[in-house]
Amino acid sequence: MTENDISRHIVESAIEVHRTLGGPGLLESVYEEALVWELEQRGLSVQRQVSLPIPYKGQTLASPLRIDVIVGRRVIVECKAVAQYNPVFEAQVLTYLRLTGMKLGVVINFGERMVKSGIHRVVNGL
Repeated sequence: MTENDISRHIVESAIEVHRTLGGPGLLESVYEEALVWELEQRGLSVQRQVSLPIPYKGQTLASPLRIDVIVGRRVIVECKAVAQYNPVFEAQVLTYLRLTGMKLGVVINFGERMVKSGIHRVVNGL
């Protein structure tokens, strides 16, 4: 399955989660858990709250990188639940992509009235 195939499932699942939970207003962790469930129901392999070491000049930093969700070992998903979207979220995901060598990330802001407006793709050489 390609990154784009996985991303289609992520978007469809995010819309289903948002619709089923009744829109914005819940904690990020609630949306994240429901999204993981939806993706697993679609037969995708999903890792949640993945801790990855951060290399720095030949050393490994004591504070690891914490990624919300990795789908199919190919796509990073960063879940947010904020009233005001900030473009720094995309920069954050781009950094995650560079550090992991992955090519596609998706920021989902479940705090939007229409979650489709809160979905942003981030690419790293895809």
